[in-house]
Amino acid sequence: MELKELRSKPATELQRLLKLYREQSRDLRFKISAKQHKDVRELRDTKKLIARILTILKEKEVIRSFAAKNTTTKKDSTYGK
Repeated sequence: MELKELRSKPATELQRLLKLYREQSRDLRFKISAKQHKDVRELRDTKKLIARILTILKEKEVIRSFAAKNTTTKKDSTYGK
C-alpha cells in the first residue's frame, strides 16, 4: 500500500488496517515457525507496513494536539492596550 494512500485515510480506517496487519503478522510468524510458509520477506513487508501505519497515526495525533493547543492558547489581540 502506498504512503499517499495511507495518509489520505482517516484515523479509524488506519486503526482497522493496523489490527488487520497485526493479525496477518502473527499468522505469518506461526506459519513460518511451523515451516508452512516459506516467504519470510512477506513478514518483513508486513512489519514495515505496520510501522508506517503507526507513524502516520502518530503524525495525525501530533497535528491534532498542536491544532488544539494553538486554538486554546491564542491570546486576545487587544491585551495590553
